[in-house]
Amino acid sequence: MNNLKRIFLFCLIFSMVSGSFVFAGGGKEDAPAAPVVEEKVMTHDELVAAAKEEGVVVVYSVTSRIAKAAAAFTEKYGIAVEATNLKDFELVEKISKEGSTGAVGADFVLAQDGGRVMGELINLEYLYNYVPPTMKDIIPVQFQNPLAFSFINKVFIYNDEDSEGAPFNNIWALTTEEWRGNFQFKNPFQEGVNANFLTMVTKPEIADQIAAAYKEYFGKEITLTTPNAGYEWIKSILENDLILTTSDTKTAESIGVRGQNKPYNAGLFVYSKFRYKKSKNLALEPIMDVAPFSGFYYPIYVLMSTNAVNPNAAKLFIEFLLTEEGFTPWSANLGTYSSNPNVPLVEGDHPMTVWGKILVKEDPTFCFENRGEVEEFLNEYIY
Repeated sequence: MNNLKRIFLFCLIFSMVSGSFVFAGGGKEDAPAAPVVEEKVMTHDELVAAAKEEGVVVVYSVTSRIAKAAAAFTEKYGIAVEATNLKDFELVEKISKEGSTGAVGADFVLAQDGGRVMGELINLEYLYNYVPPTMKDIIPVQFQNPLAFSFINKVFIYNDEDSEGAPFNNIWALTTEEWRGNFQFKNPFQEGVNANFLTMVTKPEIADQIAAAYKEYFGKEITLTTPNAGYEWIKSILENDLILTTSDTKTAESIGVRGQNKPYNAGLFVYSKFRYKKSKNLALEPIMDVAPFSGFYYPIYVLMSTNAVNPNAAKLFIEFLLTEEGFTPWSANLGTYSSNPNVPLVEGDHPMTVWGKILVKEDPTFCFENRGEVEEFLNEYIY
């Protein structure tokens, strides 16, 4: 039995909380809610005063821009911050170790990989949910438990140097001979959100959409050799020499470099790399009209540590991050979207109300319960 299954069985028996979570552009998804610690509700000024009585606030983050936000927070409030940038799996493992041993570590985290965060950190109560009172009437309620700090999207992007338009409008095109060895995606075993996306395409309702897209593209019903059409699509792109990369930056640079003279050349990677079109003079263009989806998106959660030594300083920093001022390190570029709808977008970007309609949303419960089986399936083709 793999680790995900063991943890899931544990949580089924001992989980103390339950609830629901709704993603942008989608419907209600069954998911356990993050535990909420009963605490005294303070006004903003009371929180500032309490925070200044504490020490250095420690944050673990999956986004390196936390360093700039920390510097701005320190300048504003005079409270020092120790920010550590970690990969998603490193953060989960570090919090798990600190939580299980009671060791002093982070006061709060910015974490992604919803399945593992939900199953291994929230359900075991190493992290808990805190929504700043000043934000309860601003952040949409569906993003408040677990509290989403931001959303990231990964989109089909192609080299448009010698193209008159998008080279495909159906995901099944990527399984044809023209696309053999010409489609790139970061190795799902190196980034949890990519493994979650491949898990999500096996979800029955999404798999049904993929089956319909197959019929639309090939003009016939799909013949399954796997559990459903989602698995079938995964199998097909892997057998069509999918290029598994080590980073989205390298993927963008490989696809976008000029002078390749390749009519078929695309990848699925973070939309924020689209900025390279200007900054690195790359030939990049997103595809926003693909059946049945144009990519996927996922939240970065902001959650308090149960072992927080400086909880008030952490809460003040969380409040700051959810403001337009605190979100500046991210809002300066496209491809990262605050859960606070009042934070403006970069000129030329699209709001989550647009992305939510064309991208697969991450369902942490489904990913937690099913990713183990999908990873076993992927093992047959990747290793």
